[in-house]
Amino acid sequence: MSADVRPFPTPAQPLPVEQDRGDWGALRAELHSRCADQDLASLWAEMPSSDRRMVMASAQLAERDPRLAIHDLPKSARDALRAAIVRMSQYAGRLRHHLAGGRPHPSRELASHARQALAEGNTEAALHWLAIIERGIA
Repeated sequence: MSADVRPFPTPAQPLPVEQDRGDWGALRAELHSRCADQDLASLWAEMPSSDRRMVMASAQLAERDPRLAIHDLPKSARDALRAAIVRMSQYAGRLRHHLAGGRPHPSRELASHARQALAEGNTEAALHWLAIIERGIA
């Protein structure tokens, strides 16, 4: 080292590791996993070949082999598959809503009963309505 260059000072003790606030670490890990297409890879692995063909056709990738693993496809193809799955899921949701006659989900009415019970100061009744929603009865 020359006389003009000095090393940065280093602390005698390493800095303590901050606790994970608000599950930031879990969110960060999920985002990294998503960037690496791990969520798409696990969904793709569970999907039967016929469904893979349908998704590939929607993504305009019908010429590709549906038996390929996700990580064997280029990033642009993976992005197209993800977009196709999102579109198809949104379409399925709209179709389900249409077939239900446009009625709101039954849990919405139960939630309004819970809100009414809370407004009346009846926490026992509110907890009853919330328990029904959480059990998935409606």
